Amino acid sequence: MTTARRDTYTPESLLSVAVRVFNERGYDGTSMEHLSKAAGISKSSIYHHVSGKEELLRRAVSRALDGLFAILDEPRAGEGRAVERLEYVVRRTVEVLTAELPYVTLLLRVRGNTGTERWALERRRDFDHRVAELLRAAAAEGDVRGDVEVRLATRLLFGMINSIVEWYRPDGRGTAEREIVDAVVLMAFGGLRQH
Repeated sequence: MTTARRDTYTPESLLSVAVRVFNERGYDGTSMEHLSKAAGISKSSIYHHVSGKEELLRRAVSRALDGLFAILDEPRAGEGRAVERLEYVVRRTVEVLTAELPYVTLLLRVRGNTGTERWALERRRDFDHRVAELLRAAAAEGDVRGDVEVRLATRLLFGMINSIVEWYRPDGRGTAEREIVDAVVLMAFGGLRQH
């Protein structure tokens, strides 16, 4: 281990490495030794900044969750007709997913085996419920189809959005992200809106 490598180490760079390793090996399949080797630092250096891999997991999924919940506090998520707010939230959700791809990927892969994972799953459910409420309100206002059950529509909508983590690979141009966002909104609201 070189001194230069140690000098460039930061908690943020460790988190980035941890997320990469968790996504490659799975959280349960990752040891502190794996993280140490991937980061190029000793395990004691890692423990100097975090209590262990579960703290790294919590920081990582918090980053993804905080990005998603911040959408709900944005002015356009709270103004106008429910269908307009819903479309805005869907658009921004896809933007956050593509911008924070490794973190959201990790969030979507947690299974509830640890306290942190159970906490993350509960927060994800809360986010989903809040979006479902927007969908329910849009249906009540007559702007989206009333013949599709809200829970089913919400699951299908998030199924489409969440599947992006399985196939999307950023190319660095930025245009692909916009194309994905526009396609999701077009497909989702083409089927949801009342015609």
